[in-house]
Amino acid sequence: MSEPPRFDRGHTDDLMSFLAASPTPYHAVANTAERLEKAGFKQVAETDAWEGTTGGKYVLRGGAIVAWFVPEGAAPHTPFRIVGAHTDSPNLRVKPRPDTGAHGFRQVAVEIYGGPLLNSWLDRDLGLAGRLSLRDGSTRLVNVDRPLLRVPQLAIHLDRSVSAEGLKLDKQRHLQPIWGLGDDVRDGDLIAFLEEESGLAPGEVTGWDLMTHSVEAPSYLGRDQELLAGPRMDNLLSLHAGAGALASAAARSNLPYIPVLAGFDHEENGSQSDTGADGPLLGGVLERSVFARGGSYEDRARAFAGTVCLSSDTGHAVHPNYAERHDPTHHPRVNGGPILKVNVNNRYATDGSGRAVFAAACEKAGVPFQTFVSNNSMPCGTTIGPITAARHGIKTVDIGVAILSMHSARELCGDRDPFLLANALVAFLEG
Repeated sequence: MSEPPRFDRGHTDDLMSFLAASPTPYHAVANTAERLEKAGFKQVAETDAWEGTTGGKYVLRGGAIVAWFVPEGAAPHTPFRIVGAHTDSPNLRVKPRPDTGAHGFRQVAVEIYGGPLLNSWLDRDLGLAGRLSLRDGSTRLVNVDRPLLRVPQLAIHLDRSVSAEGLKLDKQRHLQPIWGLGDDVRDGDLIAFLEEESGLAPGEVTGWDLMTHSVEAPSYLGRDQELLAGPRMDNLLSLHAGAGALASAAARSNLPYIPVLAGFDHEENGSQSDTGADGPLLGGVLERSVFARGGSYEDRARAFAGTVCLSSDTGHAVHPNYAERHDPTHHPRVNGGPILKVNVNNRYATDGSGRAVFAAACEKAGVPFQTFVSNNSMPCGTTIGPITAARHGIKTVDIGVAILSMHSARELCGDRDPFLLANALVAFLEG
């Protein structure tokens, strides 16, 4: 007998608020931490000695978060149940010398992060957000969430070839946004503007990690509002669902596993950083949790051997205009439930035993699920699943939600799939 759903359309409403409030990985993990704090979780510093106490804890490092809940009676060798996600999305990021311009326009120099659909960033009102590093060694989040920048497209009258050959963009020349008028471009203007926006003294900012974002709010779409359009669903949709599922699981007693949420940065460019899935963050946190509870290396090995990770990332729904690009026997649909991602060449980490774990969680939650396999004639994408499995030697299953317009500045999913995913994740974390 399946349990009644714990999340419903209200979860999707809350996702919209989370997306709007999280224009960067730094904002996303700060907002996740705030939600977990309300559920009783406490932040622990990596530089402090950790205690083996029960309850919810989390670590923040840059644009990454790892949170876990130690139930009463958990032994040092108790296995983990992990939900993995990533916090970053493809976008335009500010260069070290951002102030530029030409022909009476003031512009901001940007670099391409990840693999965005470049055309989706044209003629769109953009804000600017990120992390400011201050002279005293502290950091400050900044979010100019109003129309500030714009990448104007060339008029068709000046490029008739667009109609016949399609749009061709040079990443260096054609994607630098404008943010004002004037010929007097001065080094330091953008950072001085952000210091003023943040209430900081001139010269207080000595470093920055800044990126653009669409200021258009997430919204329901369609005749019956059964679709959701919004930014950064890849992959804040999974981070949001994982945080809700972890808080829900932590409210239950007698958990047989230690539930974990791992939100990594830099998935979109290979995960090789101290906050990426290919870095030491997750393994270090799990090991320290074992050792803080009096465990040995043997306990650590036993715990890892019994651990399972659901790597949750968005996947491809069948596109009504390009159905031939999909495998003919695997057509995931929006609002059809979460997808299980399979690739025999290990671009996804799912195998038959992993499928059984996910199927059991979905059955317990009363949630339908679908399977995604790439068309044999097309290369298959990947995510943090294979990296997590290989780096830590733990069973990993790749799942997610089927969407359209992946890597666009504004993506599209079904209104039900976010809470169906969250319900499946709760069942998985509770074992």
